[in-house]
Amino acid sequence: MAILSKPDVPRFSVDVYQNAYLPEGAREVNAVVTVTASGGATLSGPAGSGGGPDAAVVIMVDCSGSMDYPPAKMRGAREATAAAIDTLRDGVRFAVVAGTHVAREVYPGDGRLAAAGPETRAQAQQALRRLTAGGGTAIGAWLRLADRLLSSADATIRHGVLLTDGRNEHETPERLTAALEHCAGRFTCDARGVGTDWEVKEVTQIASALLGTADIVADPEHLAADFTSMMETAMGKGVADVALRLWTPAGARVRFVKQVAPSVEDLTDRRTGAGPRAGDYPTGSWGDESRDYHVCVEVPPADIGREMLAARVSLVVPRADGGADALGAQGLVRAVWTDDLAASTSLDPQVAHYTGQAELAEAIQQGLEARKAGDMDAATAKLGRAVQLAGLSGNADTAKLLSKVVDVVDEAAGTVRLKTKVAEADEMTLETRSTKTVRVTRRPNEQ
Repeated sequence: MAILSKPDVPRFSVDVYQNAYLPEGAREVNAVVTVTASGGATLSGPAGSGGGPDAAVVIMVDCSGSMDYPPAKMRGAREATAAAIDTLRDGVRFAVVAGTHVAREVYPGDGRLAAAGPETRAQAQQALRRLTAGGGTAIGAWLRLADRLLSSADATIRHGVLLTDGRNEHETPERLTAALEHCAGRFTCDARGVGTDWEVKEVTQIASALLGTADIVADPEHLAADFTSMMETAMGKGVADVALRLWTPAGARVRFVKQVAPSVEDLTDRRTGAGPRAGDYPTGSWGDESRDYHVCVEVPPADIGREMLAARVSLVVPRADGGADALGAQGLVRAVWTDDLAASTSLDPQVAHYTGQAELAEAIQQGLEARKAGDMDAATAKLGRAVQLAGLSGNADTAKLLSKVVDVVDEAAGTVRLKTKVAEADEMTLETRSTKTVRVTRRPNEQ
């Protein structure tokens, strides 16, 4: 396969961190794979700057009736969308969709995308002033219209931004799931919930399926800053549809592949075949950035002194003809069987750290679910464990969010008391951001 090489595409590198040593009879190999993209063109920047790959963006704005309560939400949504449009590079194609129980093109209309420039930005912002709230919420319809609009442009980067303030009450969960399955791999999408009347699981489901980010913006006054930041990140992307390719030898089986930084995202069930004993796991669009993945492979047991290649990790971008272009980076996951007890029982610090981060996210989600269900004993135990794990891993941001839901008695022991009164925004923020992780602190002699 050819190595993809273009001036505006970042260069990729792969580093593998693991303890390769296994005791006799052991079969499970764990590794943290760090993928780094660097050296791409300076793609982000103020409106009017050129350069960068072809990109298309659709902004989906909730215009359901609840957006008028309070009126600051609708005003904040208009201002945030205008700020996002201001952040687009000249030439980036874009559209704005108003979402209610139906999806409606606000600008430019007629199933088209506009090319960003001084005139089209002004026209779009004029159209935004006419946005009003009324109607219901059917997010699957919004996503399908965004997909049709993005598909009309031959763009390298296809990105959506979705804002909602309410639950998806005017279509069934199955229709939303079907829309997400249709759109997956066709564009990425960042999702935001404004206020506190929306459903966290719906917003995170959208971001997860479409390989974007999810967050809460409790105060509509903060929407413009958040939208500007999101769009700057989107404008910094240089290559789309990157897949993590895993090859394993005969007799080996991939148990799981999880993104573990900057957030936890299980990619295991998203595997697509890529020839004999190989599979691709989607990672979305990349700019200059670094992400970590936890790979677990089950290998056939072997005798002491035996060594084998447990997995080969590479990066590819699929082509329309069914093939793929290699991004010129790979890493090797090894297995070595030994009778040295110290070597085989030593936990790699990278693997240990991210195993704890994944457990932290799970403990928060289970603790909040138990709290909502009225099982206060289970909620106390799970959120106490979360406090303990946040302290052990140095995840100060999550620890701060937890402190708004529980009173910490003993962080090291995980002893907490549930707060009797918790602001809804604080609980939703903790749930929405529960999967965000901190990078492991690597020793100076590590790569």
